[in-house]
Amino acid sequence: MTDQENLLAEDSEQINFKEIILKYLRYWYLFLLATIVFFGLAYLYLRYTTPQYLVTTSILVKSDQQSGGLTESAVFNDIPGFKSSTNIDNEIRLLKSQSLMYRVFNELDLHVTYYGEGRIKDPELYGNSLPFRVITNKLDTLSHNKVITVHLRGNNVYNIEYNEKVSTHKFGQSVNLGFGEFTIVSAPARNREGMRVRVHFHDTEKVASNYSNRLVVEKDQLAWSSALMLSLVDPVPEKGVDILNKLIEVYNKEAVEDKNVIAANTIEFINERLKFLTDELTDVEKDVEEYKRERRLVNVGTEAEMYLQGRTGYDQQLAEYDLQLEILSSIENYLSKGDNDFGLVPSSLSIGDPTLQRLIDRFNELQLERQRLLLTNKPNNPLVQNLAEQLNDLRLNILENLRNIQQSMELTRSNLQANFAQFESKIEQVPLMEREIQAISRQQGIKEGLYLYLLQKREESALSLAATVSNSRVIDPATAGSIPVSPESSTFYMYALILGLGVPFAFIFVKEMLNNKVQEHKDVDKATATPVLGEIAHKRSGESLVVTKDSRSPVAELFRLIRANLQFANAGKENKVMLVTSSASGEGKTFFSLNLGASLALSGKRVVVVDFDLRKPSLLQNLAMTNDFGITNYLVTENTPINDLIKPTKVSPNLFLVGAGPIPPNPSELMLLPKIGELIEGLRQRFDYVIIDTSPVGQVADAFSLSAYIDVSLYLIRYQFTEKEQVKIVDDIYKKKKLKHTMIVLNDARKGGGYGYGKGYGYGYGQEKKKGFFGRLFGK
Repeated sequence: MTDQENLLAEDSEQINFKEIILKYLRYWYLFLLATIVFFGLAYLYLRYTTPQYLVTTSILVKSDQQSGGLTESAVFNDIPGFKSSTNIDNEIRLLKSQSLMYRVFNELDLHVTYYGEGRIKDPELYGNSLPFRVITNKLDTLSHNKVITVHLRGNNVYNIEYNEKVSTHKFGQSVNLGFGEFTIVSAPARNREGMRVRVHFHDTEKVASNYSNRLVVEKDQLAWSSALMLSLVDPVPEKGVDILNKLIEVYNKEAVEDKNVIAANTIEFINERLKFLTDELTDVEKDVEEYKRERRLVNVGTEAEMYLQGRTGYDQQLAEYDLQLEILSSIENYLSKGDNDFGLVPSSLSIGDPTLQRLIDRFNELQLERQRLLLTNKPNNPLVQNLAEQLNDLRLNILENLRNIQQSMELTRSNLQANFAQFESKIEQVPLMEREIQAISRQQGIKEGLYLYLLQKREESALSLAATVSNSRVIDPATAGSIPVSPESSTFYMYALILGLGVPFAFIFVKEMLNNKVQEHKDVDKATATPVLGEIAHKRSGESLVVTKDSRSPVAELFRLIRANLQFANAGKENKVMLVTSSASGEGKTFFSLNLGASLALSGKRVVVVDFDLRKPSLLQNLAMTNDFGITNYLVTENTPINDLIKPTKVSPNLFLVGAGPIPPNPSELMLLPKIGELIEGLRQRFDYVIIDTSPVGQVADAFSLSAYIDVSLYLIRYQFTEKEQVKIVDDIYKKKKLKHTMIVLNDARKGGGYGYGKGYGYGYGQEKKKGFFGRLFGK
């Protein structure tokens, strides 16, 4: 493309863009109305929607060493395989547990909520805004979702409205309404006589579950940090603060309780073992005493000292394995007892087996979970029974693992004893008494070592029980934001603005898409190459004749513009006989014919307007004249002179009319008579211009029978009336030359939008077109 063509294309796009803007600006009132409506709806929504506030807090979860308490195996952390650590994910799961939130709601008495009376919405009352409190003594499941209305009457008296019944009570008096028993206590120093408050009773489990799901617990972004951020969105900020603070309090309290239970069970287990070991150690010491007394032994000779040095190492190893086997046996006996089915296993002591460690940890976790469930459930609950089955399976697995470890240790011990026996064979000369005393002493050493070890652990457990502290530390106490997080006013007003502009835009766009009428000048340009003579503005008055001597309206001026365009339409050729037609009735043919004739007559020309619409004549009626004699009479009679058909008008002495006459039964046949040509020729000789108003060619073909007698064809297209498909009719007429010198006149143009009267044909009524009538007509 050349530079000139590019500039023309850009100019065309700019014009189209401006036309689109103008088209939508025609409906400015819709955009304004929609924006006001949506802003109003947004305001009402924000005004009467309960705001939601964000409540946040943060805590630091301590490690087991920092918390000062006992975990399942913390007493025996010095033994490999039994070291434990705090899992931050487990703490998050615990904080979001429904059982923890259930305890929070019970301690805060949040199963009862209070609502005041408002004009549109009822605000929730909480804390200092409460005029009284409901203390529930006994409620059954029937109380769930029950609502009562309390009306404060004064003098320590109030009314309760429930099930359309009203009862009177005093503050502090027990009330029983069939679903439970409760007491209403007045708030101190508050006189709110006449106030009405709705009291709702809720299912604590459901409400706790709802808040547990809404609670958000997140880790600190720092990988090494064990801090947790808790947040909750609630319509009552004070209530949300109390819930989070109480949640942390209950969380720490349960952690302390769990550690105390573990410590108590550990001390009980150690005491049982110490009692058993005390008896065994006493027996061994008595055996040593009896053996020496019987054999009168004071000092054993040093004869086998050289052999004993080699045997000492194996003896020490055998002692260690004996100690481990003893501990395993103790744990096995503890698990095998029936009264320890639901007790915690404190440790596997010095046995460094990871599988056994995991099984015991899992066993203790399930025990704690079962104890927590028993706080709110009965033992026959399916969840509790399911945990009991899992515990039984784990106990069997632990016992099986213990036996496997014992078998492995027994095998190793057998190997050590075999090596030990080699040295024994070398000291056979050592007296039998020496060997026996050594065996007894070894047993005594094992018992003494285990006894001292358990004494130490019992003291550590007792110290931990007394020094247990909370599992977490509050970093920032719960606080509520002063600005609601929902609904956000800026967001809703932005949506209101988008909808206020978008809905009218979509409505107009869809309306235009579904509208099959000619709406813009370019709709005609796209559909046909027929030249456009001009446009006629929208007529606001109800008068048929708008062109008079003194008229200066836009419609009259545009008729004068069309009159001027006609002088150049045929480049000097004669334009005496003009045919006016259209696609359908109602497009303004008669109105155009009459006013064009008036415009030409005012310029000093003799003009006659002929009503050739024999099927639906209306020319004379528009000027309040009778149509009893006209063309029909001329065609069906032999000697009717043409002058008898011509009627003068009061508009101008140069403007005359010829009526259609009575409606004939065969108008199509009459239009083919030779007298038609004689009539038109006679009028041509008598007048400067002959304007023929005919039937619409889109409905009947009467106008085509006049094509031989005319000089110019004017085709009326009316905005917002003529269908786009009907423009193809005039395009076909123009291309096939069915009528002479066909030109289009656009009728009923309105200011603004995509079309406008006078566009391209002068100044003061619109902007100049790039290619107007003469450019279309002469191909320039």
